[in-house]
Amino acid sequence: MATWEPESIGILDLPSGRSIRGRGLRNPLPSGPLPTFGVYLTGKEPPATEWDSVWVRWRDFWLPSDPDALRSALHEVWVRSETERVEIACGGGFGRTGTALAALAIMDGVPSEDATAYVRARYSPRAVEMPWQRRFVTRFTT
Repeated sequence: MATWEPESIGILDLPSGRSIRGRGLRNPLPSGPLPTFGVYLTGKEPPATEWDSVWVRWRDFWLPSDPDALRSALHEVWVRSETERVEIACGGGFGRTGTALAALAIMDGVPSEDATAYVRARYSPRAVEMPWQRRFVTRFTT
């Protein structure tokens, strides 16, 4: 399994052993190895990257414009994270990124009612910022 550096901040380890990096695009790119795949959750198209990436249209503080597009992107993250370094990012790295990481945790077997707490405990206490994002997580189905 491809993993990130153990001391890296912003890494969510899933029950399956997969590791996903979450980050804020407004922050500098972290040092260390580059991802091989990324999902970017922004209201407008993000800048091009050196690695494969998918853009999911998602305005700050809201929900994804196309939940099926998010589900598809997260499925690709989950599959590719078995052998590659992958990341999920939004502007700040907490609301949209945390919501997507919680949905990914559900895909990995975490019960939907526990997914927000799982991500807050293992990624950031600020993850999944808005009440409607928390509701989105509890209703997320794979």
